[in-house]
Amino acid sequence: MNMMESKVVQQPMNYLKSFYWRDYVYITLGLVIYSIGLIGFIKPVGVVTGGLAGIALLIEYATEGSIPLQTTYFVVNLFLLAAAMKVLGLRFLIKTIYGVVMLTLLLMLMRSIITQPIIAEEPLMSAVIGAMLCGAGIGMVFNSNGSTGGTDIVVAIINKYRNITFGRGIMFCDLVIIGSSYFVLQNMIVIVHGLIVLGVMSYTIDMVINGFRQSVQLLIMSPKYEMIADMINRDMKRGCTVLDGMGWYTKQPTKVILVLARRNEANDLYRHIKEIDEKAFISQSVVRAVYGQGFDELKTKKKNKEKTKLRPIPGAGTEEEAKA
Repeated sequence: MNMMESKVVQQPMNYLKSFYWRDYVYITLGLVIYSIGLIGFIKPVGVVTGGLAGIALLIEYATEGSIPLQTTYFVVNLFLLAAAMKVLGLRFLIKTIYGVVMLTLLLMLMRSIITQPIIAEEPLMSAVIGAMLCGAGIGMVFNSNGSTGGTDIVVAIINKYRNITFGRGIMFCDLVIIGSSYFVLQNMIVIVHGLIVLGVMSYTIDMVINGFRQSVQLLIMSPKYEMIADMINRDMKRGCTVLDGMGWYTKQPTKVILVLARRNEANDLYRHIKEIDEKAFISQSVVRAVYGQGFDELKTKKKNKEKTKLRPIPGAGTEEEAKA
């Protein structure tokens, strides 16, 4: 095999290595859940959500269904993506483009499948359930570095030139969209329901994102620290660090075990510690994310000076995907 043939064979292998197919599976699943919540629960009760989906719902309500929400969503995103490509570059929008196209198709599919309100006589309950589903779906998309476009793109473009946090910008846009629904629907109850939906969605998104990555940090103080440390290595299959400390009340040196574990492993760890030393002093704190062996993989790459001029946004994808 000559050098030219070797390059031809290695190129698809490099592409497959850089293409994180699991991310697209999770993004698709999250978009399915989001579309069910929006079409099956939120839209039938006439509630307006935040983001571009809220604008699309307002236009559909105002035109009495003449302009379906998926049409507005797709057309507006085309203009936003065109502007974002010019400002941010194509390589930062790979997963956003996928999310926009896939969600448009899913909204069309769900409208043909869900023809009747799932919960017809309880508008608030329907809105809350829809908000939970939408929040869970968006959380799964964000966990995979994906995006559904819309106001995410607008805030990302503004953030390139102005010092505004991403979360604050999204919240401001959502409040403006929900508040403007009064001029179309002339109903304060709808605005209240929309604010409730916004709060439930935001909380659910945080719970989903933090639930996937949340770990705990434990500080354990016990005279039987050697047995406890051995148990953590042997039974829990976790590493730990023994620190030197001093009890200021007793003025006696002591050993402190520092261990990081998944949140669902904490109960087993407590049980094992209690079997060794019932009087062990334990402090637990929540850690949002831990990267390294046995935890999440840190998917970053050193950037050169030219690349630091551009700021990635949710849905940007990885640099490997962009190069592929």
